[in-house]
Amino acid sequence: MSERYSFFSLVRHAVNRKRPWARALRRPTPRNAYEVVIIGGGGHGVATAYFLAKEHGLRNVAVLERGAIGQGNSGRNTQVVRSDYYHLVSSRFFDRSLQLYEGLSRELNYNIMLSQRGKISLAHSPHEMELARRTVNAIRMNGVDAEIVTPRELAKLEPMLNLDSRLPVEGAAVQWRGGISRHDAVVWGFARAAGALGVDIIQGCEVTGFRIEGGKVRGVETTQGPIAAPRVLMAVAGHASELASKAGLKLPIQSTCLQAFVTEPVKPIIDHVLVSASIHVYVSQTGRGEVVIGGGADVFGSYAQRGGLPVFEANVQAALELFPCLGRLRVMRQWAGTADITPDTSPIMGKTPVEGLFISAGWGTGGYKAIPAGGETMAWTLANGEPHEMIRGFGLDRFTSGALVDEGAASGVAH
Repeated sequence: MSERYSFFSLVRHAVNRKRPWARALRRPTPRNAYEVVIIGGGGHGVATAYFLAKEHGLRNVAVLERGAIGQGNSGRNTQVVRSDYYHLVSSRFFDRSLQLYEGLSRELNYNIMLSQRGKISLAHSPHEMELARRTVNAIRMNGVDAEIVTPRELAKLEPMLNLDSRLPVEGAAVQWRGGISRHDAVVWGFARAAGALGVDIIQGCEVTGFRIEGGKVRGVETTQGPIAAPRVLMAVAGHASELASKAGLKLPIQSTCLQAFVTEPVKPIIDHVLVSASIHVYVSQTGRGEVVIGGGADVFGSYAQRGGLPVFEANVQAALELFPCLGRLRVMRQWAGTADITPDTSPIMGKTPVEGLFISAGWGTGGYKAIPAGGETMAWTLANGEPHEMIRGFGLDRFTSGALVDEGAASGVAH
């Protein structure tokens, strides 16, 4: 092993104050004005900043994060990536995002630990199998990979899966390109790359209001003083409605708590991401051996980033239906995020009624898998002043026109 990566070099760096570790991010002081201000330092915010700088040459950009990078919903999810959506507008968008994920480690020079192990959606009745076949056909007509597997094939793919639970498994729909990646690596990779291109990523800077004159946004008010900008993007998760209200906008969003947890690490026993809408659970195993378990969102509105015992117990019972072998494992960590869910469970992206004020919100439970394409398309939208053609169907005006993009079933479990 080279001296650079040896144990002794790590110890020397840890105790030698004269040679501290180089910072991954600069700590800039906010300027008085920027070309673009992005509110929210989660995955969508930093990805948009990166693509603005790289693809459109806009580097006089500030990302304002009230806390620390990656400590919001971007670090409070189950890191699933996939593109098996039903409607064409969703399918095209999420498959573009998955394509970007497939090259993201090289793009950012940062290992996001992408593992395309396959995402399996279980069916527990002949009726569900018929729906699965129709969904697979629609997904394949959209140009996205999907196929049906039988119980016998599932037994070979997942030997520990209980095919004869109280809801016997009849088969499944699979997207082999689906899988998981490391969520904090994605956020930090985009943040580091954006910072290297000159973007100011300002942590501990909360936006308290907007400066709007004549129906146009002029900038934002923050806890570190006013910042002028002709273009502002709201890319926050969990509190999008509260932030938008400061600009006089009322969003069709319900915010609720979505929780998950991991067990103690064990040797590999689950090779894929498995989802059951009927049993109401999704399960995967990390590279460290922890089993990740999640289910539906809480049934009441809340901004609390903490879980409740009834949902926790329901998720445990559901996981044990599929994998009884998990029964003796201890739960090591539990967390929760605040999910902003729209009536059609699709995001809100593009322009708002306030000129120069843009939005990327309402991602519900699908925001993580959308980070690369969300950043790419919103950067194009900010640079050109019009919605990218891939996200026109996600505009805020669809709730008045009635052109909804209903992807409730694509969530895998009800939310």
